[in-house]
Amino acid sequence: MVVTLLDTSVSPFGMRVRIALEEKGVKYEYSEQTKKAKFGIFQLKNPQFSFFVCVYFPGRKTWTKKRQELEVGKNGLIESLRLLEGELGDKPYFEGDKIGYVDVALIPFCSWFHGYETFANFSIEAECPRLIAWCKRCMQNKSVSKSLADPQEVYGFLVELRKKFGLE
Repeated sequence: MVVTLLDTSVSPFGMRVRIALEEKGVKYEYSEQTKKAKFGIFQLKNPQFSFFVCVYFPGRKTWTKKRQELEVGKNGLIESLRLLEGELGDKPYFEGDKIGYVDVALIPFCSWFHGYETFANFSIEAECPRLIAWCKRCMQNKSVSKSLADPQEVYGFLVELRKKFGLE
């Protein structure tokens, strides 16, 4: 039996699944899903016809046009990454000497770092060097390197989102 993975290449959540399947040696077929191609097996498996899982928190902004708000968001991201870096400590991986659950959950976001850095004009490596070293170490794992989206592809996706929401 072969698993069919309905996914989109830039989704960090799909990347998690791909890494886990690779690590477990589960054979799967990748089926790229796009908003325009929302039909067939995806429609059959998702009768609500929803493309994205969406959680709305009243009063919290997802997108901002104001530079000051962007700066607050950037600082919040840096604070969160520093917290993660503190938890990583001097270990090669979050759970010790080998890639584990926490690593698989977090590593897909490394593909998004280039976009964050470009749009907010900062360097994650300058702020969190051990976290970036961890990203590079994880990328040496075949399951990870095979499963993560190219940062330029993610950046292109973010550019399109920014245009769609009038942030350019």
